Formats: sequence, structure tokens, C-alpha cells
Amino acid sequence: MRIPATTACLCPLLICLCFIQKSYGTSQLRPNVRAPSNQTKHPDGETDVHHRPKRGWIWNQFFVLEEHIGPEAQHVGKLHSNSDKGDGSVRYLLTGEGAGTIFVINEVTGDIHASKSLDREKKGHYVLHAQAIDRYTNRSLEPESEFIIKVQDVNDNAPKFPDGPFAAAVPEMADVGTSVFQLTATDADDPTYGNSAKIVYSILQGQPYFSVDPKTGVIRTALSNMDREARERYSVVVQAKDMAGSVGGLSGSTTINVTLTDVNDNPPKFPQKNYQLYVPESAQIGQSVGKIKANDEDLGVNAEMRYSITNAEGKAMFSITTDTDQREGIISLRLPLNYEKRKVHTLHIEGVNTHLDPRFSHLGTFKDTTTLRIIIGDVDEPPVFSIDYYIMDVYENSPVGTEVGTVMAQDPDSTKSPVRYFIDHNEEEQVYFTIGLNNGVIKTTRSLDREDVAWHNITVMASEVDNPSLVSHIPITIQVLDVNDNAPYIARDDEIIVCETSRAGQVIQTVRPSDKDNFANGRFSFALPIDLPINPNFTLMDNEAFIPSPTGPVFPQALVQ
Repeated sequence: MRIPATTACLCPLLICLCFIQKSYGTSQLRPNVRAPSNQTKHPDGETDVHHRPKRGWIWNQFFVLEEHIGPEAQHVGKLHSNSDKGDGSVRYLLTGEGAGTIFVINEVTGDIHASKSLDREKKGHYVLHAQAIDRYTNRSLEPESEFIIKVQDVNDNAPKFPDGPFAAAVPEMADVGTSVFQLTATDADDPTYGNSAKIVYSILQGQPYFSVDPKTGVIRTALSNMDREARERYSVVVQAKDMAGSVGGLSGSTTINVTLTDVNDNPPKFPQKNYQLYVPESAQIGQSVGKIKANDEDLGVNAEMRYSITNAEGKAMFSITTDTDQREGIISLRLPLNYEKRKVHTLHIEGVNTHLDPRFSHLGTFKDTTTLRIIIGDVDEPPVFSIDYYIMDVYENSPVGTEVGTVMAQDPDSTKSPVRYFIDHNEEEQVYFTIGLNNGVIKTTRSLDREDVAWHNITVMASEVDNPSLVSHIPITIQVLDVNDNAPYIARDDEIIVCETSRAGQVIQTVRPSDKDNFANGRFSFALPIDLPINPNFTLMDNEAFIPSPTGPVFPQALVQ
């Protein structure tokens, strides 16, 4: 390096520092150089006052390009001491990171070469130490100095998406420009040097549905009214290119799988406007008799709906509830069916979404209606008695075979099958009655005693001739009517005590007769037996008064005076 005459008087150290600052700046590349003193110290501590030229280091390069693949080793820089006269007496030594393996120094000239290709992304700089010694005396000519060799970046790394591919979701029908996802690519090159790590994003696949911000990597919707029901999934391929996207830049790409999430933008629809359902008349109240379903292209809560029966006639006979799992309307019976009275019922059914989105109210009402005709099926039913309960009566002591009454049942079906009658007898009870097999006439099988059993309860069964397994039951109560078949009797006391001071006409005894018959047959007349002599001291008088009897009826009484 030639030094202009105007600067010849400057210290070599200052020349070195100026060169460094001009070429690379002082923040990273300035070596740790200590200027030698211009005084000489003797071993005994005395100072030589004479002056001699200052000595110092000189080197002019502090960087090396990474990924060098040339045929020759890359020249890194040159160490030089102003003590070097070019006669080979100065020996240059290099120690520190990579010294002797990566960085090799020519001990005579001070030239440093990189013997290997370096990768800045693995190691960006190396710290080394330089020495200059006298080859013959091994005396240090310069103090050891530390300096840094920086690996200069080249664009040898393409942008990457280390976490890709990605998954994202956006609501269907979203406005244009709705944010979907933000991508961030990484580039191992030096972001502070040139454009090697300056990335620009672009879409390779996914247009015209989506766009990407070239600087931020934010993916947005580019079309309105994207309908999930028409297409649910999109594959968007985004490229990241360094060198600010210029020609020759390196690039990497990734895929974002975008799913449109559902919104309630579809009303329920019944597949048909008219349905028909068969239900047997034997269906029980509360029993599910059928199902109906309206389709909704939406998902989850957006497809939930409520069913209702809108006509009064249908609501009176049937109810409908919503199965939240299958989204079906379950129809149940509220009142018993009767084929013979009505063979068809018509229901008007409505299905309404329960979670409405006001943004789509302009699409109309989110409900639909349909008509369901329920056909009642005829079922072979058991006979039906003309009334629900029978009360009959018969006099006691009537002869065996006396007719008590008649029951009547008939087949409610259109076939009108003949009916047979039976009495349900308990094996342990006595049989008092029988019934006509074909006519339902009940008769006595033995003489009845009201005073023994006043009321009889029996059960009559009726079955169809064509289907004996179909049986109906009805309770019958039979009252045994009283006849006057019991003589009155008087309870006798052992003796009657009369005081001697009793006055004439004084009652000394009341005679109360009893009778097992009903009170209607219990009126008595009183008289003294004619076969006994008359006692003039006593008389019997019919009081003609009614008094309650302990057994229930009311009887007259007689007074003994």
C-alpha cells in the first residue's frame, strides 16, 4: 500500500485504523491494537530518553465470503508490522478460532487464507490473535493483538415455513378482505446485509378466492359469498421469495388448508309437501306413531330446528317433539284412535330454525311447512259392552233359574263378529249365577237368602266367536231383595221386678221385638197369648212408636203396665 507524501509523517498505527474505518467501519472490524511506547525501558527500570520510530500492526482485510468454492484458497487479509523490512526476519503467528485449520497464515508475508468453505449461518465470525516475532531471537516485535474475521453473507438460503403445512378456518359468506391466516417465513441469511433475507409473499394457488399481503404474509378472502354448502375446503399455496422478490432470488412455499365454517344461511326444507302415515287404531296414548324430518344444509346449532303442529284439529289428537340428535319431529298420540269413527287425520306441520342469524334475514323466513295425512288402520278389537257397569236385583228365595238380567256386548269392528258370554268364577267361591252363552241372560243357579248374602259381585266376560283371544270384562252387582220369610222374636228376660209401691198405669217393662227381614216387612202387632189366663194386674199396650233396631231396621214397641 502506497502512502501519499502528505501522510508520510503519520504513525503507521493511525494509517491502519483509518483504513479499517474507511473500509469496514469501526464497530466490528477494528482490531485491538496497542501502540508501542516511544520510550525504551532498560532492565534496571531506567528510561531511555531517546526516541525511535513507532511500530504497529497493519492489515487491510477483515472479512471472508461464505460458500467460497473457487480453485484457490480465499485470501482473507494480510498482517504486517512496520518492523518488517522485507528481509524475512519477521515471523507472523496466528492463534484463536480456526487458526491452522480454517485460517492459514504465511509466516513470512503475513497473508491469511481460508482453507475451507465457510457457512455464515453456522458461524458468523471468528476471533483470532496475531503475533509478530523476531525469527532469530523469538522476541516479540509487536504486542499480541485480537481481531475478528467476519463471514460475509451470500444469498444461499431459501425462505422456509418450518411449521407448515397449515390449517385455517374462516366463516362462509365472509366479507372480502376478512383475515384468514398470517404466514411468517424464515430466512437464515443475514437480514442486515443486502436483500438476502428480504421476503416477498405471493399466491401460487388459491386465487381468485384468497389473496396474500406481499409484505406481512396475511391471507385474506378475495371473493364474497363463498358458500360452504357449495365448497367447503380450499388449498392455498403461498410462495415466499427473498431478494425482495427480484429475479434470481430463492423461494420456498407452503400450503394452507382453509376450511369454511358454517353459518345459518340455509332454511329448513321438507323434501315433500305431502306425507302419508299409517297408524293402527290400537296405538296407545303417548306412544310414538311416526317421525318426520326437514333437511337443513347447515351444520351444528345452525341446523337445529323446532317442529310444531299448526292446525287445531291435529294438535287435539297428536303432539310433536324434536329429537335433537337426529333433528326429527317425533309424532305421538294424545287421544285414543277409533277407526270406526274416523279413518283419516290431517296434520299441518311446521319446522323452524331455532338459531337465526340476522345477517341473512333478507333470504326470507327460516322455516318450512308440510302436510301429513295419518291413515287409521282397523284393528280387531274385543267386544264392547253397551254400558260400563251393571246393577241388577233378584228376590230371595226365588226358584233356581230365575232370570236376573241381561248384558249386551258387540264387536266394534266392521265384521260384527258374534259374541259369546262367560262368568269369571273364582275356584273357591260358590256359584250362584250362570249366563247364557249367546244371549247374555244371567240366571240363578241356587236359591238366594238375603239374610245370608245381600249383595253379589260377579265379572262377565265377552269374546268374539272369530277371535276368542280378544276378551272384554265388565263388573256386575246383584242385589238380593227381601221377602218376609222370618218371624219376629222377643228377647226374654229371666224376671221382671215390680215394686209394691208401683202405681196403676206405670210402665214396668218395654217389649222390643226383632226381625231379620227388611224393615219394610217388620211392622208388628202385639197381643197377649190367648192360651194363657188373663192376669188382671197387668195390661199390654201397643205404643205404635218406631225405635231404631241394633241391626238397622226400625221397629215398633209395646209397653207392659
